[in-house]
Amino acid sequence: MSTPIAGTAGAFASAAPSSAAARPTASTRPEISRKAVAAAIAGNALEFYDFVLYAYFAIYIGQAFFPVAGEFGPLLASVAAFGVGFFTRPLGSLLIGAFADRVGRKPALILTVVLITIGTLGIAATPSYAAIGIAAPIIVVVCRLLQGLALGGEIGPATALLLELAPPGKRGLYTSWQMASQGLAVAVGGLFGVIVSTALSPQDLASWGWRLPFLFSLVLVPIAIYIRRSLPETLQQHGSASTTQIVGAVFKKQRRWVVLGILLMMSGVVSSQFGNFMASYAIKALKMPPAVAQSSVLLAGLLTFAGALFAGWLCDRYGRKVLMIVPRAALMLAIVPMLVWLHGTPTAGTLFIVVAVLATLTAMSGAASLVAIPELIPTAIRSTTLSLVYAIAATVFGGTTQLVVTWLMAATGDPVSPAWYIVATSAISLVAMALLPETRDVDVSR
Repeated sequence: MSTPIAGTAGAFASAAPSSAAARPTASTRPEISRKAVAAAIAGNALEFYDFVLYAYFAIYIGQAFFPVAGEFGPLLASVAAFGVGFFTRPLGSLLIGAFADRVGRKPALILTVVLITIGTLGIAATPSYAAIGIAAPIIVVVCRLLQGLALGGEIGPATALLLELAPPGKRGLYTSWQMASQGLAVAVGGLFGVIVSTALSPQDLASWGWRLPFLFSLVLVPIAIYIRRSLPETLQQHGSASTTQIVGAVFKKQRRWVVLGILLMMSGVVSSQFGNFMASYAIKALKMPPAVAQSSVLLAGLLTFAGALFAGWLCDRYGRKVLMIVPRAALMLAIVPMLVWLHGTPTAGTLFIVVAVLATLTAMSGAASLVAIPELIPTAIRSTTLSLVYAIAATVFGGTTQLVVTWLMAATGDPVSPAWYIVATSAISLVAMALLPETRDVDVSR
């Protein structure tokens, strides 16, 4: 395990791949258990569930809180507010990521659950614009900012903990649970979307029904906090450096991996956010029933879960790079013809096939990326670096995706236009993936 930051500069050496022979022994690694993995991913799934619910019900949230004129007005305002939640992610990555590198992964993960709960409660309980006027959208935006702060600090500690708990030869599989838990969140959110869309009339769904899935997540919060308190701590030596010193070390010694990490994650967050937007896309652009649209979200979540774990298993056998590059290249080539086909034949079957391909390929490439990047980073700044990389990519690209694709459809009148955004970002990410070294056999205990 690396020494504290103040103790040696070696902890911040450039993270060139090193021999696997120096891996920690079983006596120095915390015991891994199913309960520990469940604790790591349960809170993560809960937080992503809360965050993506906003995307699922963007149309109804727009009608409730953002009375903007025009056919796409409320939806544009709603997805703009959704994007606002991404802009506090870098701040959360710095503050909570550094907290995890100074104090430990466990307290940081408990903190993020508490923060996102407050944000979710605010969105679920805030009266509509018709009831309290301008205060309604202001409260929603503040809650989105708080949710973004929490999620910005979630990725780094959760992924670092899974990576550091994993037994030799299984880091890919264990760390892929990070992406798989996001799939669980999408699936559960989609399930609730199907239930409320089927059980309620369109009027009730728009009036109050969309709030029910948010309220359900609040029931699970005490459980998530309880099981996260039982997590083992993988940061064995607490550093004495300040947050400023940790962040400075990231930018001084890890610039190459930060830049490449942001560029390779760019296409993943764009594809993921477009996938989350598919329910609104199907309703608005394809005129499909809400229940069918939400069913596609449920399918996407299940395939994200399965695809991520499959990719984790494969990248332990064949390496990280091939699992990043091949699925991303396949999606780049397939997305335009898939959306053309979907627009020309807007049936439930074609929607499900397109969503299945999009979700599976995105999950496979994304899971491998989330394994490779932290493997390049020293333990003492691993949480902060990964949090920052993911937060910047999610903010700059993921946070604007729904606004960009909505604007593209409104400006061009072409529902296929979002596909070209995915093509462009995928091409850039593929270059970054090619420049990244293979990390399957690096020593992650340094």
